[in-house]
Amino acid sequence: MITDYEVTYIMRPTLEESEIDVRADQVAEILKANGGELVGELEKMGKRRLAYEIDDVREGYYVVMKFKSEPAAAKELDRQLRLNEDVMRALLINLND
Repeated sequence: MITDYEVTYIMRPTLEESEIDVRADQVAEILKANGGELVGELEKMGKRRLAYEIDDVREGYYVVMKFKSEPAAAKELDRQLRLNEDVMRALLINLND
């Protein structure tokens, strides 16, 4: 069953702008390798101040990605984001609920 999802993740502010692009494309490739499909474009929102500190860091690069996939592929993407050292936080939302 194909489901619509949205994932928002925050990357470390120490990364350069070009590195952010590469890392965001890598996340999209993980999704595609597991049978997911991007809907629209990756929305890179840029560096923003966090509402609260995460590991003594006050800023981060926000990236939003909408996609369609099987629940197993979304779960794998969430797992990969949690393992990625450059991603400080990630929130995966099921848009069909």
